[in-house]
Amino acid sequence: MDMISPDVLFAATGAVFQIGILAWILIGVLLGFVFGASPGLTATTGVAIATPLTFGASFEVAMALLLGIYSAGYFAGSIPAILINTPGAPGNAATALGGYRLARSGKADLAISLAVVASAVGGIFSIIILMVAAPNLSNFALQFTSVEYFSLGLFGLICVAAVSGGSLIKGVIGAGIGMFLSTIGIDDVGGTTRFTMGLPELQGGLPLIPALIAFFAVAEMLQQAAIRQDRTTVTAQAIHPIIRLPGLLLRNGWLLLRGALTGTFIGILPGTGPTIAAWIAYGQAGSERDEDEETGSVRGVIAAESANNAVTGGALVPLLTLGIPGDTVTAVLIGALLIQGIDPGPFFIFDHTDLFAQILVILLVAAVMTMVLGLAARRVLPKILTIPARIQLPIIAVLCATGGFAINHAPFEVGIIAVLGLFGYVLVRFGFPMAPIVIGLVLGPIIETNLRNGLIANDMDVTVFITRPISAVLLAAIVVTLAWSGWRGRRA
Repeated sequence: MDMISPDVLFAATGAVFQIGILAWILIGVLLGFVFGASPGLTATTGVAIATPLTFGASFEVAMALLLGIYSAGYFAGSIPAILINTPGAPGNAATALGGYRLARSGKADLAISLAVVASAVGGIFSIIILMVAAPNLSNFALQFTSVEYFSLGLFGLICVAAVSGGSLIKGVIGAGIGMFLSTIGIDDVGGTTRFTMGLPELQGGLPLIPALIAFFAVAEMLQQAAIRQDRTTVTAQAIHPIIRLPGLLLRNGWLLLRGALTGTFIGILPGTGPTIAAWIAYGQAGSERDEDEETGSVRGVIAAESANNAVTGGALVPLLTLGIPGDTVTAVLIGALLIQGIDPGPFFIFDHTDLFAQILVILLVAAVMTMVLGLAARRVLPKILTIPARIQLPIIAVLCATGGFAINHAPFEVGIIAVLGLFGYVLVRFGFPMAPIVIGLVLGPIIETNLRNGLIANDMDVTVFITRPISAVLLAAIVVTLAWSGWRGRRA
């Protein structure tokens, strides 16, 4: 399979373009705006909370809701970044540099308009790459053995630990914590029960969805509650005519395309995510001297947001071809696909070509809806930030508990959410990033199982991991990544 046939795409379009499915995409996009625009409540939080609600829903409805949150949430984090210099998510931190300068000069309307259009262009570009590249990568993935899967999983884990921000040591420790949590339950290879503390509910392993809700939603909710910031004042801004946007974007066309290319490529690398993509693109935009501060700010917003949202399609490439999450949201989407009885991996596109095509169409519709709604409501969206925390946080807490209970209709998952949420909050207070912990939890079984299977299949010969070319290249990339991250930390 080299390309998705037009007939399959046409059938997928017909399946998605129904009133009910379009309505669920719209609901997802609106929820993405809410979670993305509220600092600390990211797209990952929204998808994690919404995933348990897809139990019993059809594939189209589940993907419409979750991918709508995914697409819109990545953009919406730029709203508080531009208005109050507080990124809604780490991936929007680069946007705050140029966007907030425009807001201070009375041009927040221009900054938000540029951000939403650049986000849509980046997202659509990455969808095209996903459609073209994913089937070919799936063919390539069929050549992988346990040796390559181990090296690939370890590479994704180290990438997150290295680029998640802060101390490299804390990133690696966080990844180790996640891997340790992934060992709870019955060993897949030897059948040994490990670290269940006598609780039969843990024999199947730590429930993924409650863990994700705890580490992303509850930990962030507790952190926001500790800040005790009830209301944010938003300064009124001048209106920028939409009709002037096309000319401005065309003058920066190469910058827009380069940001989309950067974000897509970074997204394809397992475990990286939008943060590193946005910063790299922003750095590229700032490499050329500009005549004035406004021009530089405009270029920074375009580059950062096009790269930030291009990660959405790129991150789905390793998920749908290798079963490896490209970022934290796709780590949650693994749980959503498993709920639907679908195992993402090398055979997904071959066995479920129609469902893959539906994902492409849903992502495209969500990107267009995000752009239309973002432009239409760009002067209304800041009102989300004025919701008092004493109202917002209890609602999120109820949603978290409801989502955990909905998994098995048992209070045990709610208890898991509470315990891990408190644990995650303590780790955040000590400066440990959440991304390596979550990716370690997701990739831990992949790394451990394939390490042991690879050794067993090769008579316990550890050199097989460096004699097989693909594995050797991935392990070399790990060494380079660690060296680069360590050098960057010492320089800082």
